[in-house]
Amino acid sequence: MTEPMTQEQLLARIAELEAQVKAKPSGAIKVSAKGAISVYGLGRFPVTLYASQWAALDAKLPEIKQFILDNTALLASKEVKE
Repeated sequence: MTEPMTQEQLLARIAELEAQVKAKPSGAIKVSAKGAISVYGLGRFPVTLYASQWAALDAKLPEIKQFILDNTALLASKEVKE
């Protein structure tokens, strides 16, 4: 059996884990196992769409931007980590 961690060892391990979490790049873009594109850093979960879906979304960006401008008073806002 392994020895229980001392308080100092436990605090050092917590600091190590916190550093690992902070070191993870936010806003990373990756290809998923199924070949879709996942964008991380916008919220708790990644936004994952296939390339054709991203292209369709890109084509709608002017319409989406205008919708946001027209409905600003009704929309909530949340900080995005960059």
